[in-house]
Amino acid sequence: MTDTIIEPKVENAPDVFTQDQIGWTPWLTPLAESELTERHYEALVDKARAKSPYFALLVRDPDILEARTRTDKDIFYNTADGLLRAERELAATATSRYNGCIFCASVHARFASHHSPHKAEVQKLLDEGVSVDLGERWNAIVAASVALTATPPAFGPEHVERLKAAGLSDDEIYDVVHGASFFNWANRLMLTLGEPTPAG
Repeated sequence: MTDTIIEPKVENAPDVFTQDQIGWTPWLTPLAESELTERHYEALVDKARAKSPYFALLVRDPDILEARTRTDKDIFYNTADGLLRAERELAATATSRYNGCIFCASVHARFASHHSPHKAEVQKLLDEGVSVDLGERWNAIVAASVALTATPPAFGPEHVERLKAAGLSDDEIYDVVHGASFFNWANRLMLTLGEPTPAG
């Protein structure tokens, strides 16, 4: 079967960074729920994701999707130790803002705001960009995330030292690296497969 390419024709597509909920549409046809096998559902990890166009597209390769999803969940949800959830989400938000991924930035900005009392600061990052002043701890996280996003070799000892000076432990620094690196990859995948749409 040949994949059907959907021409990008989104009217009123979101063109600013926001914490509001927005949608996303793929440029290739995702699998319909009626086509999903038990293996597909295992790869989705959460059955509800079958209704997401993004995951219904990625599940065409169930082995890769399952590895991707379990990695994602471990980075962002396994918070018994290491970095606070809000700051993991901050790393993903900064990465998405730098990469220009409006959809991912909206999702992770909402999580960063939900898990912290700093919704205004998160919005400032979306509005003004990654050079904004958010206080030194968050500035250090954003700077490290952006360096990893621009090109991994741009991230160096100076970023680690700045994170340590801002009070982050080694385990917390690992979490910054994991969150930014994973979303650098995820942004680029999403940006090449589809586009944001208005909510609903």
